[in-house]
Amino acid sequence: MRPELAHLWVYLQTTPLLGLGATLLAYQAAVAISRKLGGHTLANPMLIAIGLLVGLMLLTHTPYDVYFQGAQYVQFLLGPATVALAVPMHANLGQIRRSAHAILPAILAGSVVAAGSAMLIARLLGASPEVVLSLAPKSVTTPIAMGISEQIGGQPSLTAVFVLLTGIAAIILVGPVMRLTRITDWRAHGLAAGTAGHALATARVLLLNETAGAFGGLAIGLNGLITALVVPLLARLFAGF
Repeated sequence: MRPELAHLWVYLQTTPLLGLGATLLAYQAAVAISRKLGGHTLANPMLIAIGLLVGLMLLTHTPYDVYFQGAQYVQFLLGPATVALAVPMHANLGQIRRSAHAILPAILAGSVVAAGSAMLIARLLGASPEVVLSLAPKSVTTPIAMGISEQIGGQPSLTAVFVLLTGIAAIILVGPVMRLTRITDWRAHGLAAGTAGHALATARVLLLNETAGAFGGLAIGLNGLITALVVPLLARLFAGF
């Protein structure tokens, strides 16, 4: 690294500008790369941006705490971004009302399967009780998931990692699985994305169809509520497994 750039980097490490600026630039670069690749599912901008940021931090030996001083401002926007999903929900209120009889059973089943299957597979593979409990709320949005994890004896920071990985996996898999099973109803796409992959997958389907985004936003809220009620019961069950 050239001396003047090295001095600039050292200076930026003392301010929140480093994390904030690096995150925004990495995402813009990731969007450009994704477009060059034709918007392929595997070329998800978030996944690419994470790779770019990790590479940058390793190359410059930047501690995560230094990066997060600025990145925390981006993380703060997760809450408002989730709330903003109410806009397509309001626009599709009529469809939501007509589908109300099927929405709750679908999300209830999805919530139980998402938490229960993760805990069961982890337990069978020999994971520690702490890891098993940390996995349980992986399919709900980060603030809720971390709160649930802390209450049942999991590790909130580990849960946050699982939530991110689950969202990325849902982004990659929801579309192909829906095509494989020949499900073309955008309401089902949205419910699947919101229940399995929270806000990350919902943001993806919202780009494809507003109705899918509306049902995904609804699924995020209901899944968070149901998971908060169901996971403590599953935790007691797996405590004696």
